[in-house]
Amino acid sequence: MSGALGVAVLGAGHMEADHIRRIGGTVGGARVVAVADPDTARAEAAVAGRPGVPVHGDALAALDAPGVEAVLVASPEAAHEEALLAACARGLPVLCEKPLTPGSASALRVVEAEARLGRRLIQVGFMRRYDAEYAALKSLLDSGRLGRPLMLHCRHRNVSSPPHFTSSMLISSSVSHEIDAARWLLGQEITAVTVLRPAPSSGAPEGLLDPQLVLFETSGGAVVDVEIFVNCGFGYEVRCEAVCEHGSAQVGDARAMVVRSAGGAREEVPQDYLVRFADAYDREVRAWVAAARRGRAEGPSAWDGYAAAVVAEAGGAALRDGRRTEVALERRPALYG
Repeated sequence: MSGALGVAVLGAGHMEADHIRRIGGTVGGARVVAVADPDTARAEAAVAGRPGVPVHGDALAALDAPGVEAVLVASPEAAHEEALLAACARGLPVLCEKPLTPGSASALRVVEAEARLGRRLIQVGFMRRYDAEYAALKSLLDSGRLGRPLMLHCRHRNVSSPPHFTSSMLISSSVSHEIDAARWLLGQEITAVTVLRPAPSSGAPEGLLDPQLVLFETSGGAVVDVEIFVNCGFGYEVRCEAVCEHGSAQVGDARAMVVRSAGGAREEVPQDYLVRFADAYDREVRAWVAAARRGRAEGPSAWDGYAAAVVAEAGGAALRDGRRTEVALERRPALYG
């Protein structure tokens, strides 16, 4: 492909508008040629300053718009399956923000549809794989210099949760990133989940079980613990420490700006994921565009999205029942190695 990749963006909310800004801006080789959102006024606002970009109220209409060669799916998760199956039917490469779909059954249908094509078209938006610190940790673990990984200690904190957030969404929406990061960093599957529930924070909305401590067991004998606290009140923090046989390594402590004044010092803390992972999103979309220009997909796969959905459902059951819950994956299609 010699020209810029024509991208249809499905969704026009906070993250979607950030991607629209990114494509053709910090990420070259692509341009937005269609945007779809049921709220067409919001979509019009997202493409303000980009004359000639048509806005659609229907996602499938955007896929069929002139010049569309790839699709970025960032619409509400309930709409993902239809969009992904339609993109596969049209042979369009896709970057799909997580989750792949709302549940494992629908995610498996997407996996099976892509497997029938015999080639990968879908990349899932687990952007931590593109963060420079996480990539360095992955390289270190793969080198074997620290020996076999024994444990991962993970921390995931948000300033506050959206009004619609439920207790199970702490796992399915937030911890889904740790699910993928653990599978990727360790090169192992998660085999069981246990969820411990301390007394909820006074800062959590009534009825929300926040924070939680989520424990994963893996196929290689490692243990992963995740502190998820979505109403910490002070900032957005994501950290991961790998404890290995011959040493440990931690990421997420890159220093922000420190301001010294009036006899004290103050370190700025990012307030949301679009700030903390801005560079990772740039790298992710840049890699996707490069692969899509070749008519293919790389990076986190539809299978990774399916596996995350299965683990998240096991986590929801563990939260509800208060017991260790095993994870059962279907057989991996040959397409995904």
